Amino acid sequence: MATSAASSLSLLFSHPRSRHSSAHRRPIHGPHLRLPARASRARCASSSDAPATATKHRRPAEENIREEAARLRGPAQGFSAWYEPFPPAPGGDPNERYSLDEVVYRSSSGGLLDVRHDMEALARYPGSYWRDLFDSRVGRTAWPYGSGVWSKKEFVLPEIDSDHIVSLFEGNSNLFWAERFGREHLGGMNDLWVKHCGISHTGSFKDLGMTVLVSQVNRLRRAPLSRPINGVGCASTGDTSAALSAYCAAAGIPAIVFLPADRISLQQLIQPIANGATVLSLDTDFDGCMRLIREVTAELPIYLANSLNSLRLEGQKTAAIEILQQFNWQVPDWVIVPGGNLGNIYAFYKGFEMCRVLGLVDHVPRLVCAQAANANPLYRYYKSGWTEFQPQVAETTYASAIQIGDPVSVDRAVVALKATNGIVEEATEEELMDATALADGTGMFACPHTGVALAALFKLRDQRIIGPNDRTVVVSTAHGLKFTQSKIDYHDKKIKDMLCQYANPPISVKPDFASVMDVLQKNLNGKI
Repeated sequence: MATSAASSLSLLFSHPRSRHSSAHRRPIHGPHLRLPARASRARCASSSDAPATATKHRRPAEENIREEAARLRGPAQGFSAWYEPFPPAPGGDPNERYSLDEVVYRSSSGGLLDVRHDMEALARYPGSYWRDLFDSRVGRTAWPYGSGVWSKKEFVLPEIDSDHIVSLFEGNSNLFWAERFGREHLGGMNDLWVKHCGISHTGSFKDLGMTVLVSQVNRLRRAPLSRPINGVGCASTGDTSAALSAYCAAAGIPAIVFLPADRISLQQLIQPIANGATVLSLDTDFDGCMRLIREVTAELPIYLANSLNSLRLEGQKTAAIEILQQFNWQVPDWVIVPGGNLGNIYAFYKGFEMCRVLGLVDHVPRLVCAQAANANPLYRYYKSGWTEFQPQVAETTYASAIQIGDPVSVDRAVVALKATNGIVEEATEEELMDATALADGTGMFACPHTGVALAALFKLRDQRIIGPNDRTVVVSTAHGLKFTQSKIDYHDKKIKDMLCQYANPPISVKPDFASVMDVLQKNLNGKI
C-alpha cells in the first residue's frame, strides 16, 4: 500500500517543466544573502536617479485590517485544491475527488483523503516568483499574510476568501542555532538548528493546522454555503484541544474536546477550559477518545478536527516551507520530527516536496521520525522492513502528546520516509528526559517530545549516520512551559527507576553569609 501511495504522490507532484536552481548553501567562510530583485535594482540605481519614495498612508481609522484586505483584493489567480483518496484504492475510481466544501473525511473505500493542488496552475509561475512573494510577506500585518501559514495562502487554501480566514498570526516561529548543545554534547556539530514551533499562540505546532481547518469551517458556516455545522470536535492528547479551542473561540464557533483522563498536563487541560470549550474527560486513552469522537461526528453536525481530516496538514506543511525560507532557500541535510499520530512527518515532506516540484529548491532533506519507546508502532514497522504494521496499546510516556499506539497517518508517514530515504528512531524515557535536561542546560526549555527528537539525534550521531557538519534541524513541537511537571520530577529525582543524572535540584542553605559562601565556593569550584 505504501509503495503505491509513494508512486501516486510522485505523479501528483510531477509535471513536465524546467527546474529552477535553488539558492546555494553558504560557503564555509560566511553567509551568503540573496537580495530580492527589487532590492537589487534599488542598490544599482544611483541616489540621483532614484525617484522619491512615496509616502505610505495608513488605512482609514474606521477600517480594520480585514476590511482593508477586502478593499485591496486583486483578481482571482485561478489556483484550486480538492480532496483525493490517499492512497488510491486498487481498482478504485481514478476520477474520485471531492470539493473542499464537502464535509467528508474518508474516501469511498474507507481510506484517508489528501488535499491536492492544481500544480500546473501554480507552475505557471517560476520558483523565483514564489520565493520573492513569500519573502515579501514576512513580518507584515497585512491581512492575512502576517501569518506564517497564510503568507503561503496559494499553497494552502487558494480559494478561500480572506474574510473567512481565522488567524492569530501563527507561524513565523524561531529557527535558532543550537551552538553550545551541538558543540559540547554532539561531537562538535556546528550546524545544528532547532525549529521552535512551540513559540506559537497556544504553545504548539498544532496552531499551524488549526487555523486552516477552522477557517474552512468558518467558510462552510457562512453564506452562501451556510452549512449546518453546530461545532467542531476533536480527541486530543492536549495540544490539539488547546489549538482547536483557541481558534474556535476567535471565530465564535463552539468547540468540543475529548481528553483522556489523567493523561495530559494541567497546563494543557486548562487551555480549552479557559477558551470556553466543552471538555469531556474520558477514562480511556487517546485511541479510545478517537473512536468515540468519530462515532459522535458521524451522528451529530459536529465537524471532525483530528488529523484524519487532511486540512490540518496543509497548515502544518508551511513549517517546512518556513525552514527553507529561513535558510535563504537552502535545503538542510536532515530534519528530525517527533512522531505520534504521524501526520506531521508527512506534512513536512509535503511542504518540502511541493517546493522542489515548483522550483523553489532543487531537492528535499532526509527526514527522521522520532518516537518514544513506549509508543513506537512506526519504529517497529520500520525495523521489520515495512513488512507488517502492528498497532499497540501505548504505554505511559512523558512525551504524552505522542503517546499513540494506533496512528491514523501511518501510511502517510511511510510515504514520506520512503521518498526521502528517511529513518525512524526511538528514545526510552530516560534517554528523552536526559536529552531534555542537557538541552535545557544550554539555554533551551524543551518539551519532552523535543527530548525524543534530540535523543534520536544522539543515536544517529553515535552511529555516524548524521555527520558533525551536516545541517540538521530538530523540530520542537511544543513549549516546555506546558510540561513543567516532568522537569520538576526529573530535577527532584522522583522518577522511579531513572538515575536523573543531569538533575539540578535547589540547594537548601542556612540564611547566613558564611553558609552561603561555603555553598557557592563548593558548587562553583573556586571560580569566585
